Amino acid sequence: MIDHIDKKILSLLTQNSKLTIREISREAHLSPTPVYERIKKMENENIIQGYTIVVNNSKLDLNMVVFCHINLEIHHKDVIEQFEKDILHFEEVIACYHLAGVTDYLLHVIVKDMVAYQEFLKNKLASVKNIRKVQSAFVMEELKKRR
Repeated sequence: MIDHIDKKILSLLTQNSKLTIREISREAHLSPTPVYERIKKMENENIIQGYTIVVNNSKLDLNMVVFCHINLEIHHKDVIEQFEKDILHFEEVIACYHLAGVTDYLLHVIVKDMVAYQEFLKNKLASVKNIRKVQSAFVMEELKKRR
């Protein structure tokens, strides 16, 4: 179980995972050793699952963000598992969510432009078996993103 100090440490690391133990200890009002031990404990308990960087996609000429709503034709275990396995290999898909409701899966896709998205649809997504329907929603502006 985590307490308010652990939450503070998580908040600080979420904002900047490059903070040093000393910087975190100063902000959390705790000495460096307990901060280090708390972080290690949260890593060992899989509360902290890793450290990442945030990439400015526009600097990499990846300017189009798309959410693809996917509906499957068949909902058998082996077919679903094959769909999920296939989707994991597409570098354009940065996240995939299995949903309950009208849509079976939601793909978070980032590509250069509409031409690149069309190529993704034709050459990659269309090759995945068991897709009944794809609906695309194009992001116009990102207002909030929690890390």
